[in-house]
Amino acid sequence: MKITIDGKPADIILEKEKNLGELLGGIGDWLAGAGYSQSGLWINGESLGASSLNDAFSLGLDTIETLDIETSSLPLLMMEALVDTRQRVTAYCSASFEEQRRIGQAWEESPSASFLAERMPDMFDCIARSFRGEGLAAQSLVPLVEERLRELQDPLPELGGMESLVEGTAKRLEDLPLDIQTGKDGRAAETVQLFSNIAEKLFRIFSLLKLEGLITDTLSIDTLSCGAFIDDFSAALKELLAAYEVKDTVLVGDLAEYELAPRLRAFYSAIRIPRAAA
Repeated sequence: MKITIDGKPADIILEKEKNLGELLGGIGDWLAGAGYSQSGLWINGESLGASSLNDAFSLGLDTIETLDIETSSLPLLMMEALVDTRQRVTAYCSASFEEQRRIGQAWEESPSASFLAERMPDMFDCIARSFRGEGLAAQSLVPLVEERLRELQDPLPELGGMESLVEGTAKRLEDLPLDIQTGKDGRAAETVQLFSNIAEKLFRIFSLLKLEGLITDTLSIDTLSCGAFIDDFSAALKELLAAYEVKDTVLVGDLAEYELAPRLRAFYSAIRIPRAAA
């Protein structure tokens, strides 16, 4: 079998793969590591559309003479999926009840939804729930989709515009123990949610900057490798959310003030300052 990727011969050694699905799974993982994803597929010279792709997964490799794969960058594919989704959300907002059901079902069966489910599962879940009449109102989806599009189109300005928001959130984390002690439960809950949203946004932008080569694994934060810092940061965030869920106010306060506030500032500074100076 001859395999090409974007028109160039691919030196792929088959090991235990028995069918097309297994082969594409391995190639897909390799492409994702390089920041790309499959966007087109030809088997024996015939184009394979999204609707027939699942049926082709069971094809034995001995039946395939040529396999031609076309790729696109992950950010570009994400943008295409979000632009298509934004159009559907806009149509949904002005449609009748019956038409809304049709639009929602059509979106869930679309390639855009499938791609978002795989690459941006939080957005997929939020949009799917809204179309089913759960969670956010559909009108609230457009700003969320547009925010993600801004991140993908130009992550550096989006990152630079977060400075005051990051610092304000860090200060609120430092105030969280006092808010809990003085019964300001509403403000405390708002702080936890705000911090979670800001941290997730920074993680998303960090991933995009890595894909674009603007951040490398040699970056260190607080004497830790970038990967180790992010692992610790993510673990502390999960611990905070779990402690808040069970109302362990002492642990919530300690984590917020002494662990997460300084890490939030350090992470933002580390991924922003070198980029601004470049």
